[in-house]
Amino acid sequence: MGAKPERIFLSSPHMGSAEQLFINDAFDTNWIAPVGPHLTKFEEEVAAYSGTKGAVAVTSGTAAIHLALRALGIGPGDVVFCSSFTFVASANPILYQGAKPVFIDSEPESWNMSPKALKRALEEAEKSGQLPKAIVAVNLYGQSADYDELKKICEPYQVPIVEDAAESLGATYKGKASGTFGEFGIFSFNGNKIITTSNGGMIVSDNMDALQKIRFWSTQAKDIAKYYQHSETGYNYRLSNVLAGIGRGQLMVLDDRVEARRRVFNRYQEAFSGLRGIHFMPETQHGRSTRWLTALTLDSSVITAPPEKIIEALEVQNIETRRLWKPMHRQPLYAHCDYYPHDEQTSVCDSLFASGICLPSGSNLTPSQQNKVIDALLPFFVQC
Repeated sequence: MGAKPERIFLSSPHMGSAEQLFINDAFDTNWIAPVGPHLTKFEEEVAAYSGTKGAVAVTSGTAAIHLALRALGIGPGDVVFCSSFTFVASANPILYQGAKPVFIDSEPESWNMSPKALKRALEEAEKSGQLPKAIVAVNLYGQSADYDELKKICEPYQVPIVEDAAESLGATYKGKASGTFGEFGIFSFNGNKIITTSNGGMIVSDNMDALQKIRFWSTQAKDIAKYYQHSETGYNYRLSNVLAGIGRGQLMVLDDRVEARRRVFNRYQEAFSGLRGIHFMPETQHGRSTRWLTALTLDSSVITAPPEKIIEALEVQNIETRRLWKPMHRQPLYAHCDYYPHDEQTSVCDSLFASGICLPSGSNLTPSQQNKVIDALLPFFVQC
C-alpha cells in the first residue's frame, strides 16, 4: 500500500517570524496571565487598523458577540434578528442572553443579509409590537454586507447592528474597514481565520464607555476593592498576553495574507473559467473581499454529482473541502424560530447550502497543492 498523500487543509494557520519574538518576550518577562503589554498593544493595533476608537481582546469571536449583546441590554424575552446563513456561533450568544433569534435570509448579490428580507421582518415586527433589540449581521466568507442599505432600513426603528466580521478582517466596504459599521464589530482569530491567535476574538467600537464595561465583564466583573468582590455576573473571557503576542505578529502580515487568499481564488477562477455549471461567490461593487474561503455553487443541471459526493471523493485524496454553511433556520436547535426568506418564492441561503462547496483557500496553500485540488475536481466538471 502506497503512502497516503499529504493533507491539504481547507484553511490552516499561517505563521510568520514575528510571532515567536513576541511569544519569547512574554515568556522572558513572565507576562503569561490574561493581562500584559502585548494584550494592550494588540488591542491598540487592531483599533488603529480598523479605524475605531477602541478594542477589547477576548477568548473567541463567540465571546465577543455575547459581550456585545449584553452591552446592548439584550435579555430574556427580547428578540434579536440574525443572519441565517452563518456558523452557529453567530446565533448561540442570543440564547446565552435568554433572547429569541429570528433569522434573515441572504441576498444573491453578496450572500449576506438580505435588505429586502430585513425590511419585511422589521415591518412585521413593528406591527406585532416586538421590534428586535439588535441585529447580528454576518459578513460571509470574507465579504462585507451592504451596510448602507441595512443601516438605512434599521435607523427608523432605532435598532443597533452588531457586525459579525469574524470572517472578514482585512475586507473593506466603500473604502472603510470591515467591522466598523455597527455599534460593535466582531473579529475572530480562530485557527482557520485569515490571521490567528490559535483561539481568540476582538470587539471594536467607537463607544468607549461600552468597551470599558465589556472589559470589566470579560475579567469576571471584579469590583474595585481590597478583596474579591463581585456585584455583577462576569466571565473568564479575557485573551492572554501570550496569545496577544501571536496576534501582534499575525497582524503585521494581515494585508499580505489577504492578497495571498485572493491569488488562490484567482487561480481557481482561471482554472475553471472554461467550464460550465460553476458559479463563484460574487464580489460586490461596494466592497473588496478577503476571499477568506473560495466558495462556489454547482449547477445540478450541468454537474450531476452533489456536493457531498465531491467532498467525499476529495477526502479520499486527503483534500479537505466543506459544504457551505447549513442555514440556522434548518438547524434542529433553531427549527422553532421564525425565518424571513429573500422573497416569497426564494430562500437564497437554502439554495446556496444545497449547491455549494468551499475549496482549500489558505494563504500558505502552494500552487502545487492547489493544482492537486484542481485536478481532483476536474473529473466532476463538464467542459464547454
